[in-house]
Amino acid sequence: MSKYETKKRDMEWLKGWMKQHAITEVECLLPDFTGNARGKILPASKFLKEGGMRLPENIFLQTVNGDWPDDEHIDWTERDMELQADINTPRLVPWASEPTAQVIHDCFDASGQAVEMAPRSVLRRVLALYEAQGWRPVVAPELEFFLVKKNEDWDYPLEPPIGRNGRPETARQSFSIDAVNEFDPIFEDMYDFCEAQGLEVDTLIHESGAAQMEVNFLHGDALDLADQVFLFKRTMREAAMRHNVYATFMAKPMQNEPGSAMHIHQSLIDGAGNNLFSNADGSHSDLFLHCIGGMQRYIPSAVALFAPNVNSYRRLAFGDVAPRNMEWGEDNRTVGLRVPRSAPADRRIENRFAGADANPYLALAASLACGYLGMMNQVAATEQVQGSAYNMPFGLARSLEEALLELERCDELCQLLGPRFVSAFISVKRKEYEAFFTVISAWEREFLLLNV
Repeated sequence: MSKYETKKRDMEWLKGWMKQHAITEVECLLPDFTGNARGKILPASKFLKEGGMRLPENIFLQTVNGDWPDDEHIDWTERDMELQADINTPRLVPWASEPTAQVIHDCFDASGQAVEMAPRSVLRRVLALYEAQGWRPVVAPELEFFLVKKNEDWDYPLEPPIGRNGRPETARQSFSIDAVNEFDPIFEDMYDFCEAQGLEVDTLIHESGAAQMEVNFLHGDALDLADQVFLFKRTMREAAMRHNVYATFMAKPMQNEPGSAMHIHQSLIDGAGNNLFSNADGSHSDLFLHCIGGMQRYIPSAVALFAPNVNSYRRLAFGDVAPRNMEWGEDNRTVGLRVPRSAPADRRIENRFAGADANPYLALAASLACGYLGMMNQVAATEQVQGSAYNMPFGLARSLEEALLELERCDELCQLLGPRFVSAFISVKRKEYEAFFTVISAWEREFLLLNV
């Protein structure tokens, strides 16, 4: 079947789906570098007629504070991208007042080539390398976040919200059912919204921070799971806002509370569904050990993609139970690369470095890229750690500036992820770091104003 015939068939299916749900508007979405939704809202009739839209590719170059990088090497031509709907992604917008669809799009240039800067393109690029080897990665993200009292003054520290009992949390309540139940109205909306969108939320638990929660997703295809995390963040914020509460995915939103992570479980299967991380006798396979070796070698260069914001390093460097080194171990939560206790058919690696603030497409792409390089280059893993790794030397960049330098220096990773993407990402994040560094903090005014 030709591309034209495939597109025509897909649009016919989409037309039927939209008619079934009486859709009047379509939110055409694509994730930017931060992992937030950009795009356009179109009448359903126009969306079906045009079958796509155009946006300038420079939307990927805007910083989180709305500025633009100064890098003279950036091409500022502002070429239009052709956006094409991914036929696997249409979902309802359950909180919309009228029947509304949301559809995630991929980005292409005028010649039909994928736009290298687009986060979905980066993940697709890595997945294509796996496919060429006859491998299929399986992933399962675990996403932490805080509920906080609505905050309209960014100089005022965040506080836990008031629960049903009329009081905020003041003590850590890991895995507490009653503490989760304090916010039942919010989570009832969240579950309803997720079900309407087909988001496969598996487990909800209370984490160690005050009003800090964790949601686990069912394991599956990497691109689909990235889409689900992308949409879940949007969904969780909406559900919380309906109850006058914020949901935040900042890596370290409060000084005396732990940080929020996005742990990534990843395994590897062949075309028949066999787990390639296990040998026939149940022991660790060479691919498994090489994957860990690659992650140990390359994650220090990729950490900017797991910790992409200035705030991210407050979690990594100073957060409770944050990964501080590149060690690995079985059933050991003190290492950066944990191997959960499981049957050989379920053997996987848990990458504990990514923050909740990471773009899910880029974090998954980076994690899989590091493992891929290890398997292709047959990088040896170190001996696993027995006991606590918390007192072992810190093995990561301590700031966004350092992390960007590490990424820039790793040619193997840059080539694999796409040189144009890496260059653009570094330029945007350097501009954000510079903007952050110009701000004089309350700490500096309190302790330096009259004391130095």
